[in-house]
Amino acid sequence: MSVFAVVNTIHTISRLITRLHRVRPPVTCASGLLCNARTSYFWQSKKLPSAVMSTRVRSSTIDPEVLVPLEKKMRLEEHIIDESNVTTEDSSAVVVPRPSKKVSKSAKRKQKRVLPEPYSSEDVLWHDIVALLGDDTVGHALQHGTEWDSPFDFREEVEVEVSALSSNGDALARSPTSSAPWVIVAPFALPGERIRVRVYRSSRLHSFADLLEVISPNLDLRDDSRAKCRYFGQCSGCQYQMLSYDTQLGIKRNVVIKAYQNFSNLPRETIPDVLPTIASPLQYGYRTKITPHFEAPPKKARKEAESGSASSTDKPGWLKIGFNEIGKRTVLDIEECPIATPVLNTALGPIREDIIKNIWGYKKGVSLLLRDSIEHLPSDISSIPGPEDEKHICITNHKTTVRERVDSTYFEFPGHSFFQNNNSVLVPLTSYVKDAIFPSSESSGPTHLVDAYCGSGLFSLMLAPHFDTVAGIELSAESIKSATANAIINRLPQGKCSFLAGDAANIFSTVSHFPPDKTALIIDPPRKGSDEPFIEQLVRFACSTVVYVSCNVHTQARDVGMIIERMEQKGGGRKYVLESLRGFDLFPQTAHVESVAVLRLV
Repeated sequence: MSVFAVVNTIHTISRLITRLHRVRPPVTCASGLLCNARTSYFWQSKKLPSAVMSTRVRSSTIDPEVLVPLEKKMRLEEHIIDESNVTTEDSSAVVVPRPSKKVSKSAKRKQKRVLPEPYSSEDVLWHDIVALLGDDTVGHALQHGTEWDSPFDFREEVEVEVSALSSNGDALARSPTSSAPWVIVAPFALPGERIRVRVYRSSRLHSFADLLEVISPNLDLRDDSRAKCRYFGQCSGCQYQMLSYDTQLGIKRNVVIKAYQNFSNLPRETIPDVLPTIASPLQYGYRTKITPHFEAPPKKARKEAESGSASSTDKPGWLKIGFNEIGKRTVLDIEECPIATPVLNTALGPIREDIIKNIWGYKKGVSLLLRDSIEHLPSDISSIPGPEDEKHICITNHKTTVRERVDSTYFEFPGHSFFQNNNSVLVPLTSYVKDAIFPSSESSGPTHLVDAYCGSGLFSLMLAPHFDTVAGIELSAESIKSATANAIINRLPQGKCSFLAGDAANIFSTVSHFPPDKTALIIDPPRKGSDEPFIEQLVRFACSTVVYVSCNVHTQARDVGMIIERMEQKGGGRKYVLESLRGFDLFPQTAHVESVAVLRLV
């Protein structure tokens, strides 16, 4: 038997013994030769206390591995036995038993590393991680296959210094110099702060961790007295309540900058300087829709209630009515949400009491709906009523009509339909879009407007007075019905606005009679952005101005880059120029930012 056969056989046996005893495999084999690079993985011993054996599933940046209870799945990064390493040059070689069929299936599952979906929050995080570690470091790890080899154990506590914020609002910190290059991702921490965290899951070149302590706060940024929610730091809804509002706006501007650097595929010189983020007039009490949720009674609790051993009036300890706890799939009990409108918070108390009173009647968990609505439309819609004349109520039925006013324009739509959840910023947003379309005088600007993904008609109706003809396109027939009714409510001239139900991918066939050089296009798609068929039609139609409003700046950057590229290829000498970029803060105290991109045909 050759020396390599002996070494490989000993190493294989060592790994089998390692699996049986559930301990770390050695870095070197018995001969002292390096067998494999050190591999870390999460594991649990049956001797660990139950608190450590917790099977709670994390929700932040969900990894497919996390969906399986920890005690039922293989260690996250344990080596798979490769029988090709066992040579049989000599008949005296040790015969290694084949792994059981059950182990083999589990091992195969572990070999499937799922990479993030392009433009998803996980993909956005990955770009931030690459930027922090550097291309050379990441390239080296990928080349040597060590990008999944976490230097941290499950529930290991470590002290790190925060280097940056991710576009998702989490803190990013490099691993200590004593370990391999790696990034720790933790919530509620700021650049320059030294923090203590506990690792709960690892992925490609990064690990997610709970924030245990801010050892050295960055007092230039952090002021915890700014937080108006007693659950801030536990609830997953807000990330930035400890920051000044100006700082939040600056951070969100940087998110837009990074999105176009990472996802637009445009030369740097063609991307304009991103303008300062437009602030929300309200930083708290602005959210007009919230969806708290709760779980149905567990079987054990239900049995106790049926036997009479549980109180039927007191709130059970297991019942939580609120929002997700940060990094977990457990619900955090929340009696009040400071970013929601006062009307919603006033209604939440009685709703909670009713749930507690009737909890034993629920067979499944429930996601509640609370929407702020004007109670009645005024008899005279030509004048803007004062606050005392406009009563607001809370709508809880998804089929009930919700009413909102944006400046002097009224909108009605079903409770389950989409409408922007921060009414206070809609006048600045729609005014900005109008000014972008008409940068100088309206007399020389577009005369026709196409509103893709028009919903209940927000942009169509708000901008209608500035155009001769408006066409709104929406996939949802129900939204088209609402938009058409809203045009009537606001007494727009008959025939000025038309709303058509159809796929936005076929939008330009319905407006082929519009003069392209006098037509402006507004795009306001869902988070996934537009698609190639839509962009191909946009390029063929070649309208004079495109205003792209987006709730996902990363897919917006992708689409804008594609529009510019395709027009250069097929425009016959014409091209779209990215004239301006600007963020809008529709959700203060959170990491979310909306973005408006303006393209002009030249």
